Amino acid sequence: MTLLGAVWAWLTNSVHWQGSDGIPTRIAEHLWISGVSVFIALVVALPLGLLIGHTNRGALVTVSIMNVGRALPSLAFLAFALPASFALNLGLGFWPTVIALVPLAIPLMLVNTYAAIRGVDPDLVEAARGMGMRELEVLGKVEVPVALPLIIAGIRNAAVTVVATATLGALVAGGGLGRYIVDGLARQDYARLLAGAILVALLSITTEVAFAVIERLVVSPGLRLDRERLALPDAGGAR
Repeated sequence: MTLLGAVWAWLTNSVHWQGSDGIPTRIAEHLWISGVSVFIALVVALPLGLLIGHTNRGALVTVSIMNVGRALPSLAFLAFALPASFALNLGLGFWPTVIALVPLAIPLMLVNTYAAIRGVDPDLVEAARGMGMRELEVLGKVEVPVALPLIIAGIRNAAVTVVATATLGALVAGGGLGRYIVDGLARQDYARLLAGAILVALLSITTEVAFAVIERLVVSPGLRLDRERLALPDAGGAR
């Protein structure tokens, strides 16, 4: 039997769809770890990105720090997360994985949010202020609605990164689909290993598609029409 045939046999075996090590359970664990990590990152990154985007204060320092964070490898975050988890008596598994994933998600969200707010037409912002809007109203009623597609894109990128990287949690006794990869490698069960990798890839693609749909829905019809007009070639200049 070829490796692909063995993978197909493993995936279609009903035994692997039941119990605590079954595919539905592992997917649920993976989504829970990823969801908590993305939520915590969102709570931190979104307000900070909106603040520095609107005021442009501390932007250089914050964005520089975020870019440095993006350069660090995932395993480094996991190594830093273990002592922090032990110090807080959180043990192995879930929390060390979350602590490692949150710093991966924050830079993607924060930088995109900052860039989205700074990219709003300054004339539009000044017009809102000229109408007597307060700063919070300008941010909430003008800047955020216009910048929302790019903000959602940042959240989408962070979510896909977290889902793909959450497999590392298996290295610290965490659950999720990474268990199939780590256990498959330890047992030299390559069908299990490859099946786990395929499931992670499919879950990442599903996450990408889901957020792409959300991103499409949150764009107002007027903004969508403007973007489509900008995408069209200039008929007068095409000669």
